[in-house]
Amino acid sequence: MAYKPSQSKAVTKYIAKAYDQVSLRIPKGTREKYKNHAESKGKSLNALIVELLEADIAGQAEPTEQ
Repeated sequence: MAYKPSQSKAVTKYIAKAYDQVSLRIPKGTREKYKNHAESKGKSLNALIVELLEADIAGQAEPTEQ
């Protein structure tokens, strides 16, 4: 089911208000490999990246399973 224009505008407004955006540059051809790895762990690429960063900040060697 497609979004109505008003719904799309509301979602865009919410995302802009609730989230910061970070651009990531990776070598050509590695995106699919990274995405597949994240999916093999049952996560989106974004969720895996955030989890790994949080684990690094907390000083953990590996992220904990949730």
